[in-house]
Amino acid sequence: MTAFFVALFLIAPQGASAADAYLQAGMAMPAPSGAQKICQTYAWACAKQSTRRLGSEAEMAIVRDVNRRVNTTTPALSDEKQYSRSELWSLPTRAGGDCEDFALLKKRELVRLGVDPRRLLLATVLDRRRVPHAVLVYRSPKGDLLLDNLTDKVVGWRSSGYVFLRMQNPDRPDQWVGGFRA
Repeated sequence: MTAFFVALFLIAPQGASAADAYLQAGMAMPAPSGAQKICQTYAWACAKQSTRRLGSEAEMAIVRDVNRRVNTTTPALSDEKQYSRSELWSLPTRAGGDCEDFALLKKRELVRLGVDPRRLLLATVLDRRRVPHAVLVYRSPKGDLLLDNLTDKVVGWRSSGYVFLRMQNPDRPDQWVGGFRA
């Protein structure tokens, strides 16, 4: 277990003020229990390269559209009600899905539409009520933004009011990091 707590400092994209705009992790962490096999289940969830390049304005429009579309067309349904389990990270079914299912669907759609998968990171947080929650972090040129099933707005991580627990490592998406500095 001590291997998971080796110090790791992520580098923000060039030209960005890392202390302000991007989540900075301080250590390696194990993946959430429901996400431990996510890379084997969905290869795109841990892809390291994009096949297309989009301009930043076009990409941001796609990000906003996918966030809104998934939020409005996917019914919210807990894993407990759907699978009789407390946690299962999977794509939503026709019946719906919970927060991590929304995040996975958004990531899949954005990768399919040409957004670089290295800029799309699954993350776990405590929401404003301090309830465990999952979101998708989009590493925009201006900072980390959240795609969240609780709002159609794409907001900066600092303005979310969330406590960040773990996130896919931007350099190795099959690994997770935590210990974020505020």
